[in-house]
Amino acid sequence: MTPPTTIQLRKTALNSAHRRMGAKMVDFGGWEMPVEYSGIIAEHMATRTAAGLFDVSHMGEIEVRGPHALELVQYVTSNDAAKLVDGQAQYSGLLTSAGTFVDDLLVHKLSDTHYLLCVNASNQDTDFAYIREHNFSQKGRFGAEIENAGPRYSQLAVQGPRALATVQRLTTAPVAGLRYYRFMFGDVAGVACLIARTGYTGEDGFELYFPPHHSERLWNDLLEAGRPQGLTPCGLGARNTLRLEAAMCLYGHEIDDTTTVWEANLGWICKPDKGDFLGRDALLAQKRDGVKRRLVGFEMEDRLIARDGYEVMIGGRQAGKVTSGSPAPFLKKNIGMAYVPVESSAPGTEIEIAIRATHARARIVPTPFYKRAA
Repeated sequence: MTPPTTIQLRKTALNSAHRRMGAKMVDFGGWEMPVEYSGIIAEHMATRTAAGLFDVSHMGEIEVRGPHALELVQYVTSNDAAKLVDGQAQYSGLLTSAGTFVDDLLVHKLSDTHYLLCVNASNQDTDFAYIREHNFSQKGRFGAEIENAGPRYSQLAVQGPRALATVQRLTTAPVAGLRYYRFMFGDVAGVACLIARTGYTGEDGFELYFPPHHSERLWNDLLEAGRPQGLTPCGLGARNTLRLEAAMCLYGHEIDDTTTVWEANLGWICKPDKGDFLGRDALLAQKRDGVKRRLVGFEMEDRLIARDGYEVMIGGRQAGKVTSGSPAPFLKKNIGMAYVPVESSAPGTEIEIAIRATHARARIVPTPFYKRAA
């Protein structure tokens, strides 16, 4: 009899540091990651009111280089990377030929011949293989140089209204003038970083990309610099509740290989006018014919919590499932997102969530649930 195979979880360069700090560790997409330190609610509130520090080194990085790098990026992603200038990033979709999601990602333009793609942790190897396949497909044959560069990067996210004050203490780079979804290169605490004004929390903040052997040093220096600002180490639990309050999609929940950009209200990252790309024909046909379902946000009208996977009922019939649902710590409401028939997707529509033997009342509301003050 063959014994069961034990799957070896991947670890970031900060794994030992998380354990020393008492973080609760979980399997997240094949990585052993901290889900919380002091508690999800405390970490969520610290990020909304002060600053949070997140290890997101599990995220994948793919680099595309060469004279045909832009052509390949344009073909495999839905947004228009030709509009980027050096030092600018954009949110985009890596799509199937059916117009559904292989993944969502950030595209950073380093130069006309060099792009850095940041992809989801659990998808990085699949994404790399998919892009490489289309680099030499019958339709493509771009011949760009593609690197699965994740092992060369650690990534830390400093998020919250005091993120700028924290990072600025450790760098002479002019980060205060860095616009949203722009990036620059500079030293942070003596570590050479790509400093991006991006994030996944609905707050202002920075994501720092740098070589993994500097991870503990930079983590500790950021914690020390942020202490006067109220900066708190945060796990992926708070990152999830923060992104849900901001109504940001999560791969495997709101978007996957069965959902399209139009259904997910992500039409702003789909640019059919740029020319041919994977899924373009299918998306144009769906836009012409109209979507049959749409992603919506909802608030519970009582104290019950809608969890991922719970059925959505409209008029006594099953109409969809909750894609993400939880308490919203800052808003002090119970919220969620779900796909519902387009004719029942207007804000104010009353729905029900099947929670055990109860059909709990909820109401569709505009999203995002939370939007930070300018």
